[in-house]
Amino acid sequence: MSNALPTDFPYHPHWKMDECHVAYWELYPSADHVVPLARGGSDDDTNLVCTSMLSNGAKANWTLEELGWRLLPGGDTQQWDGLTKWFLDYTEEHQEALEDQFVKRWYTAAMVLAT
Repeated sequence: MSNALPTDFPYHPHWKMDECHVAYWELYPSADHVVPLARGGSDDDTNLVCTSMLSNGAKANWTLEELGWRLLPGGDTQQWDGLTKWFLDYTEEHQEALEDQFVKRWYTAAMVLAT
């Protein structure tokens, strides 16, 4: 989004909260360990979930039980794809966006999921 709308959706490569749009913190996907590594959790797919950057930061090294949180079932990508289709359409129309290695990695991953 920041490539297409840099003024409306500013982004900072080091996630400075005062320089990134709040949408990045609330909506940007992040992998988090259900049981934190510091608390003996494993570093494999069975202990990973997708969450927002905001929730990931708030959870820190706490367990879900300690926070009173629970896991929610995965969403239905047929109903909401997290703007993946928009992203693929945008990068197809704006090939110059793929010069950014971060965007290119997301594009590659999104293409795998789309097939």
